[in-house]
Amino acid sequence: MSKFNHLFAPLLAITALLGPAVSPAPAQQAASAPLEARPALWKLADHDTTIYLFGTVHILPKGVNWFNGPVEYAFNHSDLLVTELPDITPVDFMKGMAKYGVLPAGQSLRAKLGEERRGRYEAALAGLGQRPEMFDRNRPWVPATLIPLLTIQKVGYDPAFGVETVLDGKAKARKIVRAGLETIDFQFGLLGGQSEEQQIEYLDTVIKGVPEMQETIAQMVTLWSAGDEAGLAAMLNAEQEPEFAEMMLYARNRAWARWIENRMAQPGTVFIAVGAGHLGGTKSVGDLLTKGGFRLTRVQ
Repeated sequence: MSKFNHLFAPLLAITALLGPAVSPAPAQQAASAPLEARPALWKLADHDTTIYLFGTVHILPKGVNWFNGPVEYAFNHSDLLVTELPDITPVDFMKGMAKYGVLPAGQSLRAKLGEERRGRYEAALAGLGQRPEMFDRNRPWVPATLIPLLTIQKVGYDPAFGVETVLDGKAKARKIVRAGLETIDFQFGLLGGQSEEQQIEYLDTVIKGVPEMQETIAQMVTLWSAGDEAGLAAMLNAEQEPEFAEMMLYARNRAWARWIENRMAQPGTVFIAVGAGHLGGTKSVGDLLTKGGFRLTRVQ
């Protein structure tokens, strides 16, 4: 399995957020995906509190039917929707990009890449129908997160069909409360906080993984649709780079598990929807909660 695969799910969490910032080339073909999906859903409950944990895919093709059965029931009986981020406005987005995503005046991204890396980078953008200067004013992490989005949008994937986007619309229709486990400042700061050399290496890894991105997300969606959280965790955790895994997965999992533990002290019914890669396998949110003495029941 490629080194890129374990980066893909964390990338999608942020690419879904960044989606409005780019205009993809027209889709060349429809993405293939199961029409009926039964993704994993867990329940954590005591005498006056119920928390549902739902693993998501942040970007999907049209026509994947996952909002039914236990997932639909759990959501419709919850009074709070919690996702990785709260409802983000364009102003929030622009402030985050200005703070973390823009190079100092007079600097150019392509000038920092070196001849070999710049050649791969420009070829990748050309293959996506984008101008080579598209991200010249951006720090390296920005194209590193947007290139995967552009790549899979060409074959029919769209953040508009992602689980969080759909749930957000349903939450607004029901007029229930929305909350986020993190902030846009925190998420942008994760990648923007890396050194410039780390970001450039990260970008180059993404570029090298472009040819397999379509196959990678198709595998992810297939495992997710089947509710195979163990298989999905194994796929995403293969060849993990310890520093990146700690930053993008494990530290966040610990923080989210603490949030859930604290929320269990308050009455009510909560529907938590976060990337499926955070809920399966060792050091996942579910694993941490179980080791902390909580009982999780698989309801789908």
